[in-house]
Order: sequence, then C-alpha cells, then structure tokens
Amino acid sequence: MEMNKRIIALSGVAALSFNAVAEEELQDMSDPLAVYTQAGIGYTDKGLNLKVGQAYDTGNPDTMGMHVLEFKGIMGEDLGWNGDARQGNDNSIDSFRYRHFGVDLTNGRGSQVDVNMAFKTDNGTQGTASYSFIQALPKMGPVNLYPLAGAGVAFGDTFDADRPDAQAQDRWDIHGTFYVVGMYGKVEITDKIWLNYNPMYMGTMSGSSAYKDNGFGVGNDTVFAHEAAISYQINPRSNIRYFANWTEYTDFSDGDHRIEYNYQF
Repeated sequence: MEMNKRIIALSGVAALSFNAVAEEELQDMSDPLAVYTQAGIGYTDKGLNLKVGQAYDTGNPDTMGMHVLEFKGIMGEDLGWNGDARQGNDNSIDSFRYRHFGVDLTNGRGSQVDVNMAFKTDNGTQGTASYSFIQALPKMGPVNLYPLAGAGVAFGDTFDADRPDAQAQDRWDIHGTFYVVGMYGKVEITDKIWLNYNPMYMGTMSGSSAYKDNGFGVGNDTVFAHEAAISYQINPRSNIRYFANWTEYTDFSDGDHRIEYNYQF
C-alpha cells in the first residue's frame, strides 16, 4: 500500500500556465497551471516537506518551462502528527519528487515529466517516471478544467508481490508500465479563496506478472486516486494551502494530509 501511495503521488498539483508571461511578472498563484519561481514548506502527517521551483527562459517567446524539486517526510518521527502514519518513520527523508513542466502559450497545451522516489515502502525503494500532456479548457464561470493523459514506468527494488512481508532483493528492475488519465480542476470561491480537485485514474499496461496484477497494491491493477485542496491567498506573493490525498482503497482519514506555505519570487 505504501508503494501505491508513492505511485499516486503523480496526483500532486502541476505548475504551468498557458497565459503566463515574463518570469519577472507576478503570476496568479490560484491557477493550477501557473509558471513561476517559488519556494514552499509543508507540515504533513509524515513530517516536513520542502519545495523549490525555478522557471526558466526556453529561448522561444511562445513557450515557458519550470523545474520543481520536493523533499518529503523530513523529521517524520518527531514532527508527523498522525500516530498511525508515523509508525516505522524515522527522521530521514521519506521520498523526493522531481517535475519538469513545459507549456505552449499559443494553444494552452502543456507537458509534464514527473519522477517520484519513495525510500521506505514495504518493498524497499520504489519509483515511477511518467510523461503527460495537459490541455487547458476555456473557463466556465468560476470553474477551470485541465484534462491530463500520459504514461509512465515503475522501477525499484525487486519485490515478490505474493509475499508482501518479504525483504526487498539487493537489485533494481523495471517492473512495468502504466497509464494515467485525469484532470486538474479549480473552483474560484472569492478572489482570495479557491478549491482544487484533481482526480486521476491509473492502470498497469505491461511488465512482470507480479506488477501487472499488483502494481497499485496487492491484487489491484488499477486505482482511482483523489487530491483535494483549499487555499487562501495571503498577498500576491504568498498563500497557504491544505491538501488531502486518498484513493478508492484508502479512506480519506487514512490518506496523506498536509498544510503548505508557498512564496513566489
């Protein structure tokens, strides 16, 4: 299940914008797809998260790009607030995530590379890497929708899905491939308060029998994942956000929860 939680970290919020302009201009931080240089810190049920993002000039006035790097679960044993989630946690980094975003300003179409590595799953170190396309749709009143579709590969320590308590083998392999379809959604409540809902449906496509049958938890070859957030814009450069992540196999209360502060440079 822990590997499942890391794999669905794909349902994290993207940061690129079809209406973004020069980097030095402040971007709308309520836009799920805004590109800007940023830093953030999150307090989670599994410890602290640190995030840095760097927007850059692609050399083409019609495109923009950004790198984002996150380190998660820092000081989880001492600072994680959920007693159940802290079982087995220590104070080292739980996982990291790297994302690269590109966006075409002429048609509202973006691309996303998403790499996740989790170090403390039941099956040792496990990771995913995926590539997705995102398309911004015309705004409908207070609602913005951004459909997404892509594919990726799962890799990490060799594991035996029939023995979830077995120790990971001393080697890595590529377990198989998966697809993801979903969307990012935003609902504007006021000019300072907004909601996000980002559902993602994922399923295995190829690989070992163990992966194809158990890629999203023992006995599960697909998963419907949810991410929801409520946010408040403190000023044009900073906001505070509350996130919750859960799946069809994980109750909301047992999912991942975090409070995050973000600053735009």
